[in-house]
Amino acid sequence: MQKIDTSYLESLLGYNARRAAVEIIGLFLKRMAVYDLRPVDFSVLSLITHNPGISSRQLCSELNILPPNLVGMINTLEKRELILRKPHPSDGRVIGLHLSEIGIKLMKEAEQTAKDLEDDAASKLTTTERKTLMRLLQKIYN
Repeated sequence: MQKIDTSYLESLLGYNARRAAVEIIGLFLKRMAVYDLRPVDFSVLSLITHNPGISSRQLCSELNILPPNLVGMINTLEKRELILRKPHPSDGRVIGLHLSEIGIKLMKEAEQTAKDLEDDAASKLTTTERKTLMRLLQKIYN
């Protein structure tokens, strides 16, 4: 069988980024299944973890999620007793999102799992290469 020429595709940033993302997301889905977390759920919970009291509006802005899509997600996370809604201390119009005790425990484990899977996914990179890759990717979307 003739070798397939992928040289043009491999010259495209989007192709390479997508191929790497598919690998990492595959690992993520397998390892986060135990927590019943999709990538977007994990991102929302991680932002709440590191920004207690964050508003839905801030989450939408940071993760580029449409408000109607976030509403269902927040309701589901609240039904799972992972998050709590609390009034903002100085602005009564804003509801802040916080992790519950169950959410704190889950996210400690899930964030360690995420770190471990990223270490596995990037095992072929040196520490310097990994830092450079992260910095360059962030330059594209920031």
